[in-house]
This record gives sequence, C-alpha cells and structure tokens, in this order.
Amino acid sequence: AAVAYGLLQMNERRKWEIRRESFARSSKPSFIIGNDTETRTDAGIVLPHNHEEKMRRRIAARVAVEEDNLTPRRSVTVRVPATSANIGPGYDCLGMAVDLWSEVTVERAEQFSITAEGEGATQMPKDESNYLVIGVKAAFDTAKKPMPTLKYHVVSRIPYARGLGSSSAAIVAGIIAGLVLAGHRLPCWGSEALLQIAAGIEGHPDNVAPAIYGGIQVGIHNGTRWVTERIPCPSGLQLVMFIPDFIGKTSSARGVLQPTVSREEAAFNVGRVAFLVHAFCSGNLDNLRYGVQDKMHQPQRGEKLYKYLFPMIDAAERAGACCAYLSGAGPTVMAFTSGASGDIFTQREKERTDWAVANAMIQTADAFGIKGKLLVTSAANEGARVVKVEPPFSSDSITYRDNI
Repeated sequence: AAVAYGLLQMNERRKWEIRRESFARSSKPSFIIGNDTETRTDAGIVLPHNHEEKMRRRIAARVAVEEDNLTPRRSVTVRVPATSANIGPGYDCLGMAVDLWSEVTVERAEQFSITAEGEGATQMPKDESNYLVIGVKAAFDTAKKPMPTLKYHVVSRIPYARGLGSSSAAIVAGIIAGLVLAGHRLPCWGSEALLQIAAGIEGHPDNVAPAIYGGIQVGIHNGTRWVTERIPCPSGLQLVMFIPDFIGKTSSARGVLQPTVSREEAAFNVGRVAFLVHAFCSGNLDNLRYGVQDKMHQPQRGEKLYKYLFPMIDAAERAGACCAYLSGAGPTVMAFTSGASGDIFTQREKERTDWAVANAMIQTADAFGIKGKLLVTSAANEGARVVKVEPPFSSDSITYRDNI
C-alpha cells in the first residue's frame, strides 16, 4: 500500500516539476492560486498534490462560512456501489467501485424493522447486527445525538457475501443515512472523517474507500489516520465477473491464510502492486496481467477454497482478458477487458473481448460443476450518494442534482 501511495505522490510531484520548469522558462512573475493572481516566493507555493493545504488556505481566506445545515431529516435514500477489493496483490489496501448499485431507505418510525428485496434479501440479518444499522448508529454517535427508532428498506443489487463489498456498502450507506437524518456534517479535507468511521468498523479501507469516493482507490493508515488516493481508471475498461451461487465468508477466507509471509512473498507482492498501479496510471492494459499476480492470499484460497480460481483466470486471459483475479475474499472471479467505446450495444462485438472472456469463464465453471451467473459491467466513477431526502435539500433558489 505504501509503495502504491508513494508512486501516486511521485507522479503528482513530477507533473509539478514539469510545470515549474516551463513556468521558469516563461519568466512570468505571477501565477494563480484559487481565484487570485499573486506574486509568490517559493515558500508560498502550494503544489498541485497538496490538496489539504489548499483547502485549509481556502477556508481560512473566506470572510464568512455558511452555517452547516443542521436540520434533522425524516427519511433518506442512499445509493451505494459494489466494490472489488485487493485487485490481486493489493491486500486490504486496493479497491475499485463497480457499476452495480444498491439503494437503502432509512426513515424515522415508531417501531424498528428491516425489510429487503433483491440479492441476498433472505440471507441478510434483520436485526441490529446488520451493518446498515451499525453504520447509522456510528453516525449518530459521531453527532453526539441519541439514535431514534428507525425502519430500513434495502433494494439490493449487490450479490450478498460474494466478494463484491456488500458489507462495506451497508456500512457506508448506513453512515451517510445516519448523518443526514441527524443533520450532522463531517470535515473531509485534512481528516476524511467519513472514511475514518467506515474503516474503523470494517478494519481496512479497500472496500469502504471506493464505496465512498468511487473509482480505484489505494488506502493506507499513516500512523494517525486512514488516508486514500484515487488511481486513474483507463478508459474502455470493462468488468466481467463470474459470481458463484454459494456464499464466501470473509472469516473463512482469512482463516486459510498463514499469520506470516516470507521475504520472497513480500518482495513479490511489493513489486506486483507497484507494477499494477503503474499500469493503471499509464493506461498500459497489457501490464495488468502481471500486476494482479499475488502470493499472499490468492494461491492459498485457490488451493483450499476455490479450486476453479486459477483455471478460470487462465481461461479468461487466454480468451483475451487483460487480467483476472479473485474479487475480495471470493468466491467471485473478476476479469478486466478493454475496447469498450460508448454504449456497448451499439458497438461491434468483435472490437471487444468481453463476450469471449465471459464464455471462457462459464465453460470453466461448468467443468468444475460450479453454478453461478456471469455479469458484465464497468467501474463506477462515483461513490455513494443521497438520491432522495425528506425534507429536501433543494429550495426555490438552489436545486441540487436529481432535485434532492
């Protein structure tokens, strides 16, 4: 995680050095920070990657800051994406938001209840142990307000316990819903408070970070707090996933792993995760195949839990996939393909490889007697967001997206 995070920072710094050299050659006496053009010394320069310092200066420079909207809400609906964690060697630190969404509605009520429809509706807990409820409670605790009696309704399109972040989606949706209901807002720049709450519940940022922010995220704990950065997602990337019919418990998947790794295994994964991040940043999709290789968890899980894993990875790559890997703790196998442009149903199939890769994965599943479904989608650029709230945030003078 530290290597991947460092590569992103180096990439930003290099871009700044190129700009600064060009600036020096032009001999211009000033440059723009925010909306003001000022002459600055080097000591006053804010580099492009210093996002938190720029935000601190922006807030400090404002004459007045509007009051937070502290009005508690009666009900709120939150839309949250699925996520695919690890992406091979990025154990507990890399994750991607997937264009596959669930919606949860939380509203004040006289009696507690949880109802659900869709994926895993009969399997998810219907009591306070549900991560959705845990997320809401964490939000009210953060707001230092008593949690009222609430009722919950889940429209689930994220396969339950299949390695696609259903638990993290529930946590993030619950926290966001709780904050809106409580009328409480959190600081982001310099603290990423929402991430701290979510990762504190989940224990790591690989799923919750992309669920919050969207895209591909790399997250680490810097000794004080969780921090995360977005990794560029190449255009035209498609996600082809085989989702088995059976549940994969994270506790069982972690149970097959050894408590220690060898120096050789550690060095292997450090190199692969650096190669993976570089492939994303450069858009070199051919290198993804090597970047997703791993020795920390996939071989162990493939040997003891998912015998079909590596035969399916090999079949997907032979059929034209850029790469394939075990999504999260499994059992879903995720493959990346390229060549998509615009709406794929208006594009010639032979320009893409998703159809051939999907069939290869299905054939492998059949050979191992594994039943499941094949889903083709893409990465999600945005994370969880409020899609409906009562009373609304929009007013006669200001209308927010979807008239929220």
